[in-house]
Amino acid sequence: MTGPYQNDEPMSPLLPEAAMVQGSAIVAAPAPMDVGGEETSRMLDPKKSTLSSDQSSQNDEEEDPISSAIGQYGRWQLLITFLLSLFNIPCTWHIFVPTFHAAARDYWCAAPEHLIGLDSQVWREYSQPEGPCTILDIPWSSVTPEMVLQGKAPNASLTECTHWSWDGEGDTVVSEWSLVCERKQLNNIAEMVFLGGVALGGLVSGVISDKYGRKRTLMASVFLQTIIGVMISFSPWFCMYLILRTLLGFISVGVVFSGFVLSLEVVGGVWRTVAGVSYLFPVSFSYVSIAGIAWLLRKWRHLQLAVSLPGGMLLLLWFVLPESPRWLLALGRKTEVLAILQRAAAFNGKPLPPGTDKRLMPVSSSENQDKAASAGLLDLFRTRKMRNNSFCLFIIWFSVYIVYYGLVLNVGNIGGDLYINSVLSGIVEIPAIAVSILFLVRMGRRWPLCLTLILSGVACLGTLAIPPRVEGAGPDLQWLTTAFAMLGKFSVSSSNAVMPVFTAELYPTVIRNLGVGASNVSAGIALMLVPYLWNLSAMHNCVPMAVLGACGIFGGLCVLYLPETGNRPLAGTLNEPQSTANGKNHVSSVTENHHHLDSGIV
Repeated sequence: MTGPYQNDEPMSPLLPEAAMVQGSAIVAAPAPMDVGGEETSRMLDPKKSTLSSDQSSQNDEEEDPISSAIGQYGRWQLLITFLLSLFNIPCTWHIFVPTFHAAARDYWCAAPEHLIGLDSQVWREYSQPEGPCTILDIPWSSVTPEMVLQGKAPNASLTECTHWSWDGEGDTVVSEWSLVCERKQLNNIAEMVFLGGVALGGLVSGVISDKYGRKRTLMASVFLQTIIGVMISFSPWFCMYLILRTLLGFISVGVVFSGFVLSLEVVGGVWRTVAGVSYLFPVSFSYVSIAGIAWLLRKWRHLQLAVSLPGGMLLLLWFVLPESPRWLLALGRKTEVLAILQRAAAFNGKPLPPGTDKRLMPVSSSENQDKAASAGLLDLFRTRKMRNNSFCLFIIWFSVYIVYYGLVLNVGNIGGDLYINSVLSGIVEIPAIAVSILFLVRMGRRWPLCLTLILSGVACLGTLAIPPRVEGAGPDLQWLTTAFAMLGKFSVSSSNAVMPVFTAELYPTVIRNLGVGASNVSAGIALMLVPYLWNLSAMHNCVPMAVLGACGIFGGLCVLYLPETGNRPLAGTLNEPQSTANGKNHVSSVTENHHHLDSGIV
């Protein structure tokens, strides 16, 4: 990892009409970067910030051929981004549904048929003195209900229990396949293989999406997600359940990331921030709604079917959603881009500006087109700048996910009703996402992500300073521990909203989905570790939260090694320059092109 971000590649020469030959298309040149600390001045002066943001927005629109044709945001972009955000709903259901599939329920070794009528507590005290995993090894056929009621259990050895009875209504995967006692870890394995599928799927779907397009990848993933989800509800064996959950995780991440990247690539300027963060609002609705669905459907197979079938309705959006015009432009497919822009302009009630087709004119060099089409995984590490970005993002994604889901599991362990807790966990996401939009618009990307992630780590460490309650020896400070945990969750929820937007803006169009997917691999590793994180409490109760705190702070510090991307044009190809962390390009490049800027060619 290098020191604070330094741009090591010179800026490409500027061309007339604010265009640069990059990759396979003539794309807009980035706006000239502030070389006098203006960005810092804007942060300190709200009036100057507003004025500069407006000017930056206008410059971006002039330089971006997509935004200059249809505007940065309009009715068409609103419709498309709203429809794309709906794809989050079934994905979140599939991620969260194991909470109800394997809901904790009281259980005990089943009584023989002639003793079923006994009170469960009486039966357990008589037959299972060391817990529900073992039972007295005696001939139960000779034991009468009266003998059990007398409570005089014979002296006998214990044997392993093989059949259990369950408290509560409905069925779960735990009760159906007896995932208790020696088989208890199989439940964690079921979640781990799903998240392993998410990690691998994020990388593969990124490659597919950058090669074949966002729309095709999105719709194919939704179709497979629906089919696999329905198949899970009919799984006759636990082994098949594991395999299908792995495939579901592999596919579902393609839905989330393809939809997210497509929503970013149909808007421009500051609206990338709004669209990227607003894309997560349905996640809150998903947490709340699945709690209601699970409360009504207490059998896990019925619940699985209920969260799978609605995904099929999203396939109808094939006839509404466009392919990403920026992805098509990066590949030089001018005719398709122009057709999309014409439909968008008509929907927005704004005719295309004269000469739009010329601004989209592909470069004649087939070599550049081939480079854009063949961009792959190695391009994430090809230059020092790209390596720095990629490695930092891997650490940040790992940190955000392990803190976020680590706190989610911790909040679930504080007790209370499972369904109410699920509703509350969804509600708390709404203000965190809303605040993230304000932060991003006013402060860019780096500082909101850095500060919120560090704050989440500090909040986790804050829980360690609160002494555990000793019965009859002082006040109960559990509320303070919960307050710190909720502060951490609020902060990392904001980080989780900022992070995908920042990541997508750091990568050029031709490898954007690949970059987001590769970052998701480290997130998947974090997710696989979360189910086992709380086993560290066997060493000391403070260890799990200490790990979360350290990850949050370290991840937040790594953000400082990335450049700012707020209100700056998206790079289209691998050769396009990116702004540096302090908003500067190389001084030599700026000086070399100073006469172009003076003449108004920007």
